[in-house]
Formats: sequence, structure tokens, C-alpha cells
Amino acid sequence: MTVPGAGGFVHEGLFYRTADDLLAGTVPFVEDGLAAGEPVLVAMPGVNLGLVRAAVRGAERVHWADMTEAGRNPGRIIPWVLQAFADRHAGRRVRIIGEPIWAGRTEAEYPACAQHEAMINAAFAGRPATILCPYDTAALDEVALADACVTHPVLVDRAGRRPSPDYAPAEVVARYNVPLPAPAEPVAALAYQVDTLSAVRRFVAGHATAAGLAADRVADLQIAVTELATNSVAHGGGGGVLHVWPTAEHLVCELRDQGWLADPLAGRVTPAADGVGGRGLVIVHALCDLVLVHTSPAGTAVRLHMRRTT
Repeated sequence: MTVPGAGGFVHEGLFYRTADDLLAGTVPFVEDGLAAGEPVLVAMPGVNLGLVRAAVRGAERVHWADMTEAGRNPGRIIPWVLQAFADRHAGRRVRIIGEPIWAGRTEAEYPACAQHEAMINAAFAGRPATILCPYDTAALDEVALADACVTHPVLVDRAGRRPSPDYAPAEVVARYNVPLPAPAEPVAALAYQVDTLSAVRRFVAGHATAAGLAADRVADLQIAVTELATNSVAHGGGGGVLHVWPTAEHLVCELRDQGWLADPLAGRVTPAADGVGGRGLVIVHALCDLVLVHTSPAGTAVRLHMRRTT
């Protein structure tokens, strides 16, 4: 990953402490984009979204998205929020505010958030886009703030704009590619191969229904698990093992196989229209509330979370 040039992609981390700091860093950014004729997207958690929207002149010309919904799964943000917006305005420079990390994020979600911020640099390399990512220095911990300095080549705060001396996004991608923690709850397991994929769908449906998922979410989870199981058969050694367990908030499905996702962007960007393959993981990210991945030459584990309705 290389530091993007000003003529192509610009990725800035905005450090703010108060609401006034936030507005001082974001409102001119949005209004300057509108004045330049650039399409503008603002994707932030609801409260901050409302603050900025109320302060922007020409707010009706801005596309607004609540990141707590659009980016609930951090792996969904690049392909389904940022890239989708840029693709709708192909050939034009776009300006985006994206706040994927806020104090309400869970400990389980954070590694995927940090990797997301790192991967933006590769996903948008060379594209005509400016993305500003706000960080609340009063609410976020030291780890998140330190990681922001590593994932953003440019930092902005009250003192102005400056290059980040710590910029090294590949280090963050690697640092959070760690074995997933063992579940505390009892786990149901099913080995699968090419002739047992139908059993995988029934297995998932039974556990999802028992966990209280609505019918449409059961169907979504079946699609996601089937995509991954099919990928295991084709690229992960011919099969794998599916584990399923409920937590207080989610039904969790984890698939393990002998494959290796050598490309960190796998599933994090939408494949080209004429591309072959690569769509399964993108679909999985779209359907699930959280996707965690650990991959190495020894094998891959993908853990899917779906919120329970009861």
C-alpha cells in the first residue's frame, strides 16, 4: 500500500474533541465539495450525522447515510457504501465523510473497523476521491487513535493538516489478522463437502429458527453460509467444518477450511463487472451484521454474526 497522491485519492483522519471541533472540520469540507461541483456523501453515526446535516448549507444536495445501519458490518462499508457511491459518479471526483469507528462499536467489531480503514487506501488507490474520517478523541481509546495515525496518510486537527509519520496501513491489516477467540457457548458442528451442501442449508435454518431469527434473516444466513461452503469446496480443500452457536445478541456461524485468502481485499471490494469470481464474500458482507476473518497458509476461518430478534 502506498501513500496516495493529491491528484488521485486523498484519505484524511480528522481528530475532534467537541461538537464545535467536529463541525469546524466537516462543514467546510462538505460545502467546499458542493462549491466545486463534487458529489458528496456523509456517512456517520446518527447523532453526528444530524449535527452536520443541520449545519451544512445546501444539505439537500448531499447524500446522507447513517453509519450505524449502512456500516453496521465494517466489511460492508467499502463495497456497499463508499465504492457504490463513487461508482454511481464514475468519471467525477467524489468527496466523502465516513465515520466507521465510534464509541458505541463493540470490542468484537473493532478489528474489522481498523482493517477497513487500512484497506481503503488500497481499494481507492488512484481513484479521484477525497475521504475524511472523523475520530472522537474524547470518547475513543488510545488504541483506536493510534491506529488512525497508521491507517491515514494525512491527519487533521485544531493545529491544521499534516502528513502522518506513522502511516503504514498494511501493518494494521496484518496485526488484526489473528486467530478468532474460542466461543464460550456450546457449539454445534457439521462437516461438509460437495455432496452435503443441502445439509448445510438445513442445519443453518434449524439453528437460526431456534435462535429467533426472522424468516428473511434465516434465508440471508443460508445464502451467506452456502456461499462460503461452496467456496470451501472449490478453493478450500474440498470441504470444511461449520460451527454454529447462539450468543445473547447474535447467532454465530463459523466456517473453517484449508484455503488461504491471500488478498486482504477479498470480499472488501466489488469485483469488476467483467470479473470472474470474487463475488461470494462481497455478498456475505452485505447480508451479515458482522464478519470476522482469520486467514493464513494453514487455513481460513470466517465467522458470521446475525442479530437475534429475541
